Formats: sequence, structure tokens, C-alpha cells
Amino acid sequence: MKLEKYKKHEPFILKDRTWPDNILQKAPTWCSVDLRDGNQALPTPMNVDKKMKMFNLLKKIGFKEIEVAFPSASNTEFSFVRKIIEDNYLDEDTVIQVLTQSREHLIRRTFESIEGAKKAIVHLYNSTSEQQRRIVFKKDKSEIIRIAVEGTKLIKQLSGMCDTDIRFEYSPESFTGTEMDFALEICEAVMTEYQPTPQKKAIINLPATVEMATPNVYADQIEWFCRNISCRDSVIISIHTHNDRGTGVAASELAMLAGADRVEGTLFGNGERTGNLDIINVALNLYSQGIDPELDIYDINSIIETYEECTDMRVHERHPYAGQLVFTAFSGSHQDAINKGLRYLREEKPKYWDVPYLTIDPNDIGRQYEAIIRINSQSGKGGVAFIMENEFGYHLPKAMQPEFGSIIKQKSDETDKELTVNEIMDAFTENYLNVKGPYKLLEYHVESRSGQVNVSAKVSRHDRILELSGEGNGPISAFFDALKSTSAAKYRFEAYYEHALSSGADAEAVAYIKLANGGGTSIFGVGQDRNTTTASFKAIICAMNRAVMEKKKNNV
Repeated sequence: MKLEKYKKHEPFILKDRTWPDNILQKAPTWCSVDLRDGNQALPTPMNVDKKMKMFNLLKKIGFKEIEVAFPSASNTEFSFVRKIIEDNYLDEDTVIQVLTQSREHLIRRTFESIEGAKKAIVHLYNSTSEQQRRIVFKKDKSEIIRIAVEGTKLIKQLSGMCDTDIRFEYSPESFTGTEMDFALEICEAVMTEYQPTPQKKAIINLPATVEMATPNVYADQIEWFCRNISCRDSVIISIHTHNDRGTGVAASELAMLAGADRVEGTLFGNGERTGNLDIINVALNLYSQGIDPELDIYDINSIIETYEECTDMRVHERHPYAGQLVFTAFSGSHQDAINKGLRYLREEKPKYWDVPYLTIDPNDIGRQYEAIIRINSQSGKGGVAFIMENEFGYHLPKAMQPEFGSIIKQKSDETDKELTVNEIMDAFTENYLNVKGPYKLLEYHVESRSGQVNVSAKVSRHDRILELSGEGNGPISAFFDALKSTSAAKYRFEAYYEHALSSGADAEAVAYIKLANGGGTSIFGVGQDRNTTTASFKAIICAMNRAVMEKKKNNV
């Protein structure tokens, strides 16, 4: 660690800040910069076809402002802007945004690109930070202001000469590294030249081009700027955060509390270095608080599919909301809590979503419940029970869940991998429905007279046929009585559970029988049949076979 190489950033501090007391109430104006800022950060930038596919996705999601290109940067960028205009890809309410540096020939080329568009935002920028002035441009403050004002003057002139309804945006690039008094001075100079009005507002975009401090510092900067810009009623304050410190989302949300009206960002945070603000993340954060994000992001899988196809990038498994594993629990305690939470929703029907560990309902963004709980060696009984119920319809009794859970945990330990739902069902079938053992039910007959039930049955044991009979107050107790000459005599009948496996007249019944011996050991058996009595008898035979097999295993 070479700590002596780094100088502590001296943060801007607003001592009378008010933003911490504010609460987000509505979505900001969104502007996607996927096709410009996001595109320039790709190892292989999108071609025109991919840009068109991404553009259509952004429109479908509901972005009304889309930064489509840096038209003067290349023929591909210029051609794309011309294509969406000439081929009528622009809706009435979609405004394209184009970026330009404050250089005359680039500005003129930019205006050529948007000819014929009904509406457009021309986004002018020049870098203003102390570091860029000193190292890159070697210019003083007055020279940097002159660059911005001259570019603004030309844009105003060209706007008056074209049929396109032009909105103006100015960014003091590297705002977070700019002295606040200078950031204000240059923006005041630009607005004095452009002369926005409350009826035709300009956009002042204050980018965290590089994250240099904690998110609260950015919020202080935004609040101070909103307080001090003289034409606040004639400007829209926009933000554009990057993620160098991993806090782009937090910085944007705090900046919104501090007065920002508009947010620029990309799908899933694609952008230079560690990326731009992830608009999907912020939008779903709002949604989780009951605030309409004003974007159609409720089929997250199709959005991811198009995004990955167009960018050749991958959405990480742990990416907030969008990752394949973010609604998945492997931990036993988490699985148990989620399972109980979902049952609580079904039974109690509360007004609001209220499930532990799940901030939103996965169904709301097109995710299915089967992926919520997945099973490995860290999983517990609750997760296994969830899979059995939600995938296969088996409502394992609570008392049985530890028993089957330990079987699955052992299987996962042995294979050293996550188990699929089918592997879990295979283990259930092997250990309960098709369990091997000496006993097999061949046939039975039930009679009921005067409240007394008699059962006669044929059961094979090691291929030897036993003819048995017993009586009780019901078929189960009578069958268990008939087995008193077998190893069942060592056990007492302790519990019985039963349910239909599905709805309908031909649904099969599933019975769960719990047997316990004098030493306190208990074991479950499961039986399945269209006849509920047969299912119950099969469950008893299953429990007996499992007891025999367990004894053999322990003796070995």
C-alpha cells in the first residue's frame, strides 16, 4: 500500500443543507445515454443495426429523452441520427439528444445531423475542473468560460435558423472536480448568453464525470448550485453520475433529494470505467417505495436479452433487481423466512407486499417463483419444503421437513453442487415413494360395522406372504393393528397428514405417516394413490421399510 501517493480530496461542505430531510415523491425526467455514453465505452461499439435495436428498446421502455449520438465523432454516429430521422423512427413525444464539444465545426456538423427532426436537445459541454484546466487544456478560467460562451452563442444562432424545435443543454464536464464558485460562474455566463425562460427552459447538467467523494458531498454540491443559480425557474437541473467509487446510484438518489429534476444514465449502468448510473436500479428503487417510475421495466428478462445482444455485455448474477441470483436464497434461514412470507401473503392477503428478504415481488418484473429458492449444502428444510410445494405440489408436514431436508443436504454435500428441482424430486421418490425394503402391500379389504373397522390384508415380507387382520376406529388404526405381528409392533402411530396432489375428481391423494419408537426416534412414510385409504396404507408400509433400511445402515 503506497498511501503517500494519494492526496485526500477536500470535499465541498454545505453546513446548512436541507436535503437529508427530504423524501423522494416522484420519478425524475429520465434521459438514456446508452447510445452515446454507453456506446462509446463498449470494446466494440454498436453498429447502426444494433443501435437501432437498442433505440427501439429504449422507446418501448418509455424514455422520452434519448441521447442518440455524438454525430460529429464518426460517420457511423452521423448516419445513425440521419436514419432515425429520415426513416421516421421518431415518435411525437420522443426527443433525441445529440452531444457536441464547444468547437465551431463540431457544432455545425451536429446541426446538420438533426436536420428534419421536429424536436432535439443539443448538448454542449466543455471540461471545467481544476485538474483538466491545468493538465489537459493549460487554460485559465476566463479562457474556459470563453469556450463555453462561444459555443452557446453559435448554438443559439443556428437554432434560430433551423425548423427543429431546439432545446439547449450545457454540461460543465468534471463538475465534481470544479470549484463550486467557478462552476456557478461558467453556468451563469452560458445562461446569460442563451437567455432561457420559464416557458423555454434550458438544461444545466451537473455531471459526476468522475466520482471523487462520498455521495453526500455530491448532494451538497447540487443543493448549493440549485440555491445559487440566478435563473433557477428557467433551468432544469440534470445529473449524470458515474460509478468510480461504486456509489453512482446513491449519489443520484441523494442529488434528487437535493433538487435535481432530471437524471441521465444507462440500462444496467454500462459506461466508461466502472460505468454510468444504472437507471433500472434507481427506477425499481422508486417502485419498491410505491412510486411510479414512469418507465415500463416490468419484463426485465426481455430487456436484459436485448441489452446483452446489442452491447455484448453481460448482466452480472448479483446485479440489483436484474441479476439471475438476486431473488434467490440458498441460506436455510432465508429460505424458511421467504417460504413463510409467501404463505403469509396467500393466507392473510395484506394490503402491501410483505415478504422477508424480497424487497419487491419478483413476478412484478417477470421473474418466476421457482428461481427464488435454490438448493445447495447451505440450504435448510424450509427451502426444500418450498421446492416440493411450489414445484411438485407436496405439502410436507412441518415435522417431516427436517428429515427430508437432511437427506437433501447430504446429497448436496456428496455431489458438491447445487441440486436442480428434478434432482430433489428424484431424491423424494427414491426415499419415500419408491423406497426399497422388505415389506410390500399386496391387497387389502376394509369392512365397517357398528362403528368398528376391520381390515384384512396381504403383505409380503422378503417375498413371504403374510395374511393379517386387525381392527380399529378407522382404516388406518385397523391396518396398523393388523401389522402388530411385524416390526411395526416396535412403533406407535404418532401423526397422519393427507392432501390432494392436484385439483379435480381424478386427483391423487398423498398421505404422510409418522411412526415413533420407544426410544424417541421417529420416521416418516409417504404414500400416493387415487384412493386415500390405499395412500395411507402405502405410507405406513413406506415408514416401516424406511425404519428397516435405516437400522441396516446404522448397523453397517
